[in-house]
Amino acid sequence: MDYEIRLMTIDDYDEVYALWQSSEGIGLSAADERESIARFLEHNPGLAFVARAGAELAGAVMVGNDGRRGYLHHLAVSPRHQRRGLGRALVERCLSALGERSIHKCHIFVYAGNQSGKAFWEKSGFYTRPDLVIMSHDIV
Repeated sequence: MDYEIRLMTIDDYDEVYALWQSSEGIGLSAADERESIARFLEHNPGLAFVARAGAELAGAVMVGNDGRRGYLHHLAVSPRHQRRGLGRALVERCLSALGERSIHKCHIFVYAGNQSGKAFWEKSGFYTRPDLVIMSHDIV
């Protein structure tokens, strides 16, 4: 099947959010509401992508950066389009876009129990950093 990968816009939000909601291993929070995603897209122009098979949304991903490192968020491919290389194509598009901005390392956050997710990321060239622990602080 042929896919068109293009930049995500806020007009894609409802479909993308529905895909995220239905995708195993993606955790959603208030940071994923329309207004927050609109700010993310504005702050990270050219770094979020959707894939379409005709009119159907087949996949989506966002990547941002802090000027030094990239952070990949919410890669999702609809089950009907999985195992066809689309997830890898979306990841490669993100890494290429980061490279064009002279960002040389990209991080992801994967739930510890998400075995299929970890297997995908390892096959995509990502590796576990046993020397780091993620710590968070809720601001609100």
